[in-house]
Amino acid sequence: MPKLPRLKMAVLALSSLGLHGAAQAWVYPEHRDIGLLALHKLDPERKSQFESLWLEARVGHEARLCMQPADTSQGLAPACLDWAALPAIAGDHSCSSKDMLANALKTDWILQVADVAAQLKVDLGRVAVQARPEQGLHAKNLVGDIKRQVEHEALRAERINALRTSDTRLQRADVEYATRAGSNNAHFLLPRPQTDMGPKEYGELALKPGAQSNALGVYLWFHMSALQKATRLAQEKLLPAQREELAIAILADEAFAVHFLQDAFAAGHIAGAWGDVSQRKGTHDYYNETGLEVFTWQGGSESMVLMGDAHMRPADAERAAKAVRISLEQVIDQASRGKANANFVPLPHIALAKAEADDFDVCKSDVFVQRAQGLRAPPEALAMFADVFGPTPIPGLGEGLGAMPRFRAEVGPFFGFVGATDLRRVEGGHDPSVTSNGFIGGADLSLRAGFGLDGVVGESGDGLVFGSIGLHGDSRSTHTRQALSAALDAVGGAAAIGSRFAVSTRFRMPFYLVPGDLLLMAPLYLLAPTSYTNMAVTAGNGGLIPWQSAWSTAIGRFQLVLGRELGATFYGYGFQNSTIVPSAGRGLEPRVVNFKSINFELPILEYRPYRAFDTRQSSAMLVQFYAGAEVPQRTTVSWPLGAPGVKLETIYSLGVRLIFDWRRYF
Repeated sequence: MPKLPRLKMAVLALSSLGLHGAAQAWVYPEHRDIGLLALHKLDPERKSQFESLWLEARVGHEARLCMQPADTSQGLAPACLDWAALPAIAGDHSCSSKDMLANALKTDWILQVADVAAQLKVDLGRVAVQARPEQGLHAKNLVGDIKRQVEHEALRAERINALRTSDTRLQRADVEYATRAGSNNAHFLLPRPQTDMGPKEYGELALKPGAQSNALGVYLWFHMSALQKATRLAQEKLLPAQREELAIAILADEAFAVHFLQDAFAAGHIAGAWGDVSQRKGTHDYYNETGLEVFTWQGGSESMVLMGDAHMRPADAERAAKAVRISLEQVIDQASRGKANANFVPLPHIALAKAEADDFDVCKSDVFVQRAQGLRAPPEALAMFADVFGPTPIPGLGEGLGAMPRFRAEVGPFFGFVGATDLRRVEGGHDPSVTSNGFIGGADLSLRAGFGLDGVVGESGDGLVFGSIGLHGDSRSTHTRQALSAALDAVGGAAAIGSRFAVSTRFRMPFYLVPGDLLLMAPLYLLAPTSYTNMAVTAGNGGLIPWQSAWSTAIGRFQLVLGRELGATFYGYGFQNSTIVPSAGRGLEPRVVNFKSINFELPILEYRPYRAFDTRQSSAMLVQFYAGAEVPQRTTVSWPLGAPGVKLETIYSLGVRLIFDWRRYF
C-alpha cells in the first residue's frame, strides 16, 4: 500500500464529510411522522391485519418493539420502537433491512437515536417553515423589508441550531451516522433520460441490473422482498415460530423500502443526483430549503411544491404518506390473500424467499445486481409498482437540455485572496525598559489555498482546511519608549514599536480532541479508514467535545475557534526589523538592535455576519478576536559598533481582525 503524506491523508478523510451531507433527505422525526400518517390512513380492516402481523413480529422482542405499530402517544426518551420508527432508522442508521433489524433489536444506541429524534421533533416544531422573503430592499417599505429579513434569518438560525445539536448527539450515539451511505446516490431519484416515460418504464429503469443506485430502485428492491415473503406467509402451512420469523422479516423489508419511498418526496432529491459532491450537495440543500414545483406520475395539470429535510410541512407529509399507504396495502393484501381487496391480484408463490430480512447493502452497492432466478419481479409486480409510483413526483431530467438549475456547495479544493485589517493591544515592547501599553494597527493581503468543507455535516459545521501566505504591514505603536537621545527628545520620544512589514502565514484545520490530532493520527487512515473518517467527521462538527460548533443567529454566525487556526507573522525576514534600547553604560549612545521575530496568533472567537456563494465563488466577511505572542530571536546590535548585545522580550497582545475572504472553487 503506497504511503501518503499525513496532511494529504487527513484531507482525504475530511473530504468524505461531503458525501454524507448530500445523502440525507427527511430527518428522523419527519420519516416517522410520514409512517404514522400512512398507518393511520389505512382502512380499518387492513389496519387490523397490519396490527396482527405486528403482534406476530413482536414475539420475543416485546421489550424493544412497542405494543402498537403506530405509537402516537410516544414522547421524549422513548423506551421502545414502533414500526413507524423503522423507516427512520433505515438508510440513515443502517445499510440493509437485515442491518436495520439488528440495530433496532440488539443495540442500545438505537434508543439514544430515537431520543435525539424525539427532541429534534420538539425543537423543529417551534420553528415555522417559511418561504424566503423577497430579495432586495425597497425604498417604499425599507423598515418592513429589513424586519422580514431579520425574522426569516432568526427562524433559519433556530432551525440550524436545532439540527446542529441533533447531529452532534446523533454522531455520539451512532458513530457511523455521518459516513454511512456516503459513496453513492441511493437516497436520490434517478434522473430521467428522456421526457416520454411512464411510471412502469421508469420503475424498470430504476431497478434494472447495472442501474446506478437510486431511491426508487432501492424501494422496489426491498418492497419486492417484502411481497415475496408475504406470499409465503399467506400460502404456506407454517408453525407459529416460522410465521413470527417471516412476519418480522416482511415488516423489516417494507420499512427499509419505505424510507427510500419517503425520500422521493424530498425536493432536493428530485432535481437530479448527477454531478460531483459539491453539485449534489449544493443542489440538494438549495431545493430542500426553497422548495421545488413538481408534477406526479398520475398526470394532470395540477402541480405541487415540495420541501426537503427539516422543512417538512403537513402537506408534504400527507403526499408522502399516500404513496406509503398504497405500498403497505400491497404487502398486507399479499400476506392476507386480499381479504380487504375485491380486486386483489395474487403474486406467484415465491418459495425461495428467505425467512430473514434482506441483506442487500445499499451503502456499498453503487449499482443494482441481478436477482437470483426465481426471485425476480414478475409482470404482476411491475404493474403494482406503477400504482405506488402514481402519487410520487416525476424526477428531473438528467444532465443536458431541460435539466433543473444546479447549485454548488463550498466543498472541494479552492484558491482565493484574503484582505484583512486588525487592531491589537500590546503589552510593553521588546525593550525591557518599556512598561506602558499601546495599540498597533495592521493590514494583510494573502493568497490562500485549501479544501472547503464548510457546513458539510450541517451549516454549523466547519471542516475547513487551508494554508495561506501573504504580506503584512503594521503601523507604529501608540505608546512610546523613554527618550534616549537629544534627537529623540527633540521629537518628543519615539514609538515603542516602529512601523514595519513582514511575511504572514496562516494554517487552519479542525481537530478531534486536541489541536493537530488529525495530522498525528493520519496513519490510522491506512489501517482503519472508517474509524479515522469518523474522527474527521466529529472534528468537522465541533470536535469530540462540541464546544467549537458554530451558533447561528439572526445577525450572523458565532464560533469558538481556539486551536483550529494558527497564524505566524515573520518580521525581519526580507524586511528591516529594528528597535532602540538604552545604552550599555553612562555616557554611551543608545543601541540600535536588528532582530528577527515571529508573532504567533491564535484566533479565539469568530463572528461571520456575511457570507455569499454563487456557483464557484464565495465571499465572506468575518470578525476574529485573537491572542498573540511575538517572540524575538537572532538579535544583532548594529549601532554603535562593538556595543554589547541585549535580550529582547516577548510581546503579548490581544486583537480584533476584520477579514474579507474570497474563494474560487475548482
